[in-house]
Amino acid sequence: MDTARGVACLLVAVICLSCAAAAAARSPAARLHHHLKRLNKPAVKSIEVRQAVFLWFYLPRSSFLLDLGKLFVLGGCPSSPFAVVLCSGSYPRTSNSVVYELQIEQSPDGDIIDCVHISHQPAFDHPYLKNHTIQTRPNYHPEGLYDESKANVASTSNGERPMVQLWHRNGRCPDGTVPIRRTKKDDLLRASSMRRYGRKRHTTANPMSVNPTMLNEGGHQHAIAYVQGDKYYGAKATINVWEPKIEQPNEFSLSQLWILGGSFGEDLNSIEAGWQVSPDLYGDNNTRLFTYWTSDAYQATGCYNILCSGFVQINSEIAMGASIFPTSSYSGSQYDISILIWKDPKEGNWWMQFGKDYVLGYWPSFLFSYLADSASMIEWGGEVVNSQPDGVHTSTQMGSGHFPEEGFSKASYFKNIQVVDSTNNLKAPKGLGTFTEQSNCYDVQNGNNGDWGTYFYYGGPGRSSSCQ
Repeated sequence: MDTARGVACLLVAVICLSCAAAAAARSPAARLHHHLKRLNKPAVKSIEVRQAVFLWFYLPRSSFLLDLGKLFVLGGCPSSPFAVVLCSGSYPRTSNSVVYELQIEQSPDGDIIDCVHISHQPAFDHPYLKNHTIQTRPNYHPEGLYDESKANVASTSNGERPMVQLWHRNGRCPDGTVPIRRTKKDDLLRASSMRRYGRKRHTTANPMSVNPTMLNEGGHQHAIAYVQGDKYYGAKATINVWEPKIEQPNEFSLSQLWILGGSFGEDLNSIEAGWQVSPDLYGDNNTRLFTYWTSDAYQATGCYNILCSGFVQINSEIAMGASIFPTSSYSGSQYDISILIWKDPKEGNWWMQFGKDYVLGYWPSFLFSYLADSASMIEWGGEVVNSQPDGVHTSTQMGSGHFPEEGFSKASYFKNIQVVDSTNNLKAPKGLGTFTEQSNCYDVQNGNNGDWGTYFYYGGPGRSSSCQ
């Protein structure tokens, strides 16, 4: 009897321990750990992004003492474990003074870029990519890029050549790896659910069905140019880069191109790329390079950047979701990025190129239904989320936050826009249309000239006296 009672007690203890283990596995902390492990692959090398403040000052050539908060620098050419200091004697104000540049590293908890072995990236979590042979380069490039000398990786009105991404200040990834922005605990906790992290709702602008009573359905508004009515095998644009102001953390502002196939129902295929400001996704207001894809109208497939399996990255220099720096300023220097997406005529994969030099990777054709053949519509332009805070229109800006009629250096633009035709040639789009839900909030105006080819200005401030 005692033996039977002992066995029963042992069974109860085992069951209780099993239940406790199962409960622990289902706990929020365990789910969080599971998702972080899935998203963040083992890194060969990690690069921490530190945002910097630069100070320039003139001081005598003799020794000096600089008290900057808790930072004390002593000597003719200062140095400190808390700062990087560059001394230059080439810009003397007087014979007894010299220019000093002081760079203070401020944000040690910024982005972390993990250099992940190319064969260990998230793409290969997809069951159809388990034994995939990586295509290291496209078989064919489109012909007919619009005057490449006028469409650099990044260009300015005064000929400066800025840094492509902010993390390059702190290092580079070695060959054979791909740079991946590390997902942190706070990123997941900001999401509406861990399962939906990195995904967005059905948001593509449909110029053919505008219902005035549903202008803010889903909370998304657009100002775009578009073409349809043919088969398209890619698109290109040079996009003006800004840092629009976002009113609410759950809102975003982006500028991108869309490669679309299927209907605007539940079977929409979409490949998207451009720049965005999204506090909810990234935890800050930095302007960032991004991509997105879906094969079922944003329901169960696809994601931003490489936050799920699908996109195969081959480039070791450009990180999806990383900050672009610098950005344009009102009546000041203008900075652009160029994006080209095209379908390889041989393999059928959809490739992405950033600027003239960076072929980033590809979306395998099997990810899509309609886009496995071709696209039926191309869109270029801006999109914002309007959450209608306090029952009025958001003041989240699109583009520069100014209307198209203000023109260059004030309004944001897309220029050199082209489509790829069935012969793998880039051509000017025919029958370009424009669309916006509320032109009093965000507007678009297109044009054409010899320097910019087909272009348009777009954007706006959101809430104003004429937009409530």
